[in-house]
Amino acid sequence: MKDNKISKISSSVPSTENLPIYYDLYYPTDTKQDNLPVILFLHGFKGFKDWGAFPDACHELSKAGFAVLAMNFSLNGVSESMTEFDQLDLFARETLSQDLEDVGTVIKALKDKDIAGEGVSLDASTIGVLGHSRGGHTAVAVAAEYPEIKCLVTWSAVADYNARWSDEMINDWEEKGVTEIKNGRTGQMMPVKDVVYKDAIENADRLMAVKRVQELDIPALFVHSKGDEGVPYSEAEKLYEHCNAEDKKIELIPDSGHTFDTAHPFEDEEFPEAFITVLSITGNWFQSHLK
Repeated sequence: MKDNKISKISSSVPSTENLPIYYDLYYPTDTKQDNLPVILFLHGFKGFKDWGAFPDACHELSKAGFAVLAMNFSLNGVSESMTEFDQLDLFARETLSQDLEDVGTVIKALKDKDIAGEGVSLDASTIGVLGHSRGGHTAVAVAAEYPEIKCLVTWSAVADYNARWSDEMINDWEEKGVTEIKNGRTGQMMPVKDVVYKDAIENADRLMAVKRVQELDIPALFVHSKGDEGVPYSEAEKLYEHCNAEDKKIELIPDSGHTFDTAHPFEDEEFPEAFITVLSITGNWFQSHLK
């Protein structure tokens, strides 16, 4: 899947709290195109930019003439290891508001050329956003919040995060100020403080995807698996139905799961069939609507 015509730069920019927002910037080196459009990739809950097949997917998308910037949210709990949750104190207070601010920080860094490729120019006024799961939820808010965003794609996106808080979680927050969620992959018990819940409730009009999607007037594609075990595909249907963009589309993928048959670590030579389909649909959408 890899080739030497795609360069990758890894670095970080400081968040509004002066914490590092780690990123990887993928871009073609054999292009004669000036001002490459940029695609931002946003990971999901208990995720990170280096999860599974995501780096390979960003590499593939860049082949079509895009600069693809995959970022770690500053509070996602993963430090310079890039793949281990070794900062659970940060993870515990990762609010949707801070995630949204982090994307704004990255957009500003692109515009100020604090994030740049070598030998290519990036068009920071023509940005697409692609988000998976919770990252897809945030991507909708990003698309409504920042005028630089010209195109949206969500993978397995949550429509309304406030509908996902269980009674048990709410009781924990009210009684102890913190709840715990088990990471099925690592076995870690991961704390989530009440600030996360309070932020989502108090700022729902700004943060909830199902609300912000009503503001969109840019091309929007919602991709979801019918077999998603984590976020039902009715979430994509809800986003699609509430989206006011004239150019919108929903794609439901049969017989795969929340990550389209990919896993972490991803060590296969080829993508699974479902992920190939998703990547093709996504690439075609950006080709048609971002260039």
